[in-house]
Amino acid sequence: MLTSDVKEYLSDLVDILIVSFIFYQLLLLLRGTRAVQLVKGISVVVLLWIISRYFELRTVTWLIENLFSVGVIAIIVIFQPEVRRALEQIGRGGFFSRHRVIREEEVNQLVGEIAKAVQYFSSNHVGALIVLEQRTGLYDYIRTGVTLNADVSSELIRTVFATNTPLHDGAIIIQESKITAAGCFLPLSESTRISKSLGTRHRAGLGMSEISDAIVIIVSEESGVVSIAQNGLLETNLSNEAFLSHLFQLLKQKPVKLGKERGVQNG
Repeated sequence: MLTSDVKEYLSDLVDILIVSFIFYQLLLLLRGTRAVQLVKGISVVVLLWIISRYFELRTVTWLIENLFSVGVIAIIVIFQPEVRRALEQIGRGGFFSRHRVIREEEVNQLVGEIAKAVQYFSSNHVGALIVLEQRTGLYDYIRTGVTLNADVSSELIRTVFATNTPLHDGAIIIQESKITAAGCFLPLSESTRISKSLGTRHRAGLGMSEISDAIVIIVSEESGVVSIAQNGLLETNLSNEAFLSHLFQLLKQKPVKLGKERGVQNG
């Protein structure tokens, strides 16, 4: 028979393990969403609260504690899509799932198919906007388009962006190695650094790169110029070789210098 002390110890151990597992799974669900930045902000506020309590800063403590009481409701309202998606994943068993890592051969195939389509668009002056999701989830923008969940192929990409088709003016969003949706609406950049010669398609691509770590490929309908946007930087007028080099390196998570400052870098 186990003694009461051993039982209490085992009970505490199981309790800690369960709570740790739940928090770990929640972090996995939040990873790749806007809520990651929220968690970082909350961590800073909690740290300030601990410091203010330790040094008995009553006014600061009072402000932070009241912020907590109002903040919970605000978080639920602002991040309702993320909360809903997390609950849906739990319902589907996604609470125990893991993000799949794309293999190198899949990266090569993905880049090859995109490159063929982009080369065709550039040669024939067909506008295109292709978004490759990275760590930041793009669920809010995926749901503005038409769901496809199709394998990436140059033929399908060319069909989506064919002139005068219903999905021509939107963006396609690629998750892992699948075209998740097409005809998606992206946020427009408000940067004043964008050249007047660049239109809405470039503003949308740059805008998406400013609010996420997505890689955005833009092909100009007027000039056929190929551009890549990431982290608020826009590299324009890329040759086929430069485009392939940038895309390979970005997908393999190697640092690529796309500009010296936040804004637009013309090639």
